Order: sequence, then structure tokens, then C-alpha cells
Amino acid sequence: MESQFGLINMWHQGDIVTRMVALFLLAMSLASWIVIIVKALAITRYKKLARNSNAFWHSDDFASGVTALGPQTDNPLRMLALEGQEATVHHRNTKPQLHDTLDLSDWVTRCLKNSLDEFTAKLQSGLAILASVGSTAPFVGLFGTVWGIYHALLSIGSSGQATIDRVAGPIGEALIMTALGLAVAIPAVLGYNALVRGNKAVLAKLNSFAHDLHAHFVTGARVQAQRPGTAASTVVAMKRT
Repeated sequence: MESQFGLINMWHQGDIVTRMVALFLLAMSLASWIVIIVKALAITRYKKLARNSNAFWHSDDFASGVTALGPQTDNPLRMLALEGQEATVHHRNTKPQLHDTLDLSDWVTRCLKNSLDEFTAKLQSGLAILASVGSTAPFVGLFGTVWGIYHALLSIGSSGQATIDRVAGPIGEALIMTALGLAVAIPAVLGYNALVRGNKAVLAKLNSFAHDLHAHFVTGARVQAQRPGTAASTVVAMKRT
């Protein structure tokens, strides 16, 4: 015997607004999980690639070091290394232009910063979806609840029966929409916070690598001893430049 209550009954008994709200919550949930899974896999991959930075510095020359950084496709470390090399060669071999008023250190800093900014934008893409879902899904579910209660009260009023069994079922089904809204919002918020932490960890390693690359291209040697906060200070200096 088919149950008179529950999600299936709510779908059959609900009107077009209730069904649209349920479908909208389902779409928001799917979008959130797709973003979480795709971005989590990307962060895991970037963290593995970041471990190759030591192999780069232990290579015999720059070409073998770039090869040691890993595959060419979507590799931020290779991107930084090649960008720094190109900036150095370009600065030393160009005719007098406006950017030649900058010394080599400033020019390499700007090029590395631009490369980091592009990767940061790519790394943070999709997080706006999680933020939007996490902030709006509870209200979408609440709207579904309010509309469901309104719809249930109209049905009860038209039937002329206000017994507890006639009221509890439709009202309880309407409250399910609020629960669905929370079920969609909570994973989105938790996923957003986890991805932000993962992005910060990846960017911290890239900033440290960019700092060493800057020292290598300007002075010919990697910075060996770094005080706490050096990488962060470099990024601040890049942003101020």
C-alpha cells in the first residue's frame, strides 16, 4: 500500500510551485557537489605537483628542472618557472621601452605576480557557486515550506475538516522543504570552507616557489634561509608594487 505521507506524496500532492522549489533545490545540490568534487581533485593534484619543487632545485640545469616539475598540462609550477625565464630573457634583450625603466627585480616580480594572479583566479573559480548555494538554499527551502503550509491550509479549509490527522500530514510534508534546504546548504558551506583552506595551502607553496624563482633569476641563486612569513611578505610586496 502506498504511503499517504512523505516525499513521494508531497510531490504528487504539491502544485507547480512546490515542485519547482524541489527541483531548484535538487539542481543547487548537484551543482554544489560537482564543484566540490572537481575542485577537491584539482587541489589534490596541485599539492602533489608542488612537491616537485625540491626536485627542480636539485636539477643540474634549468631545462631538466622544468622537466622535473611534472607534466606540462595545467602545471602552475612550470608556468611560474617559464614565466620567470621569459621575463628575464625579455628584459635583457629588448630595445629601450617603457618597461626598461624598471630594473630586473621589479620586472620579474611583476611577471610572476601576474602569473600568480591568473592562477589564483582559476583556483577560486566555482567557489561563488558554493557561497551562493550556502547562503540561499535555506531560504529557498523556507519559501517551499511557507508555500506548502499555505497550500495545505487551503485544502484543509475547503474540505471543512480540521482534525489533527488532516493537519499534521500536510504541515509535516511542507516542513520537509526546510529540511531539504538545510541539507543542500550545509555541504555547500562545509565544502566552501574546506576548498578555501586547500586553496590557501596551494597558494602558499606557489608563493614560496615564486619567491625562490625571483631570487634565482635576479641573483642567480635560490634563497636558502627563509624567516617565518617571508613568502607572505613577498606576496604583499608584489601586490604593493
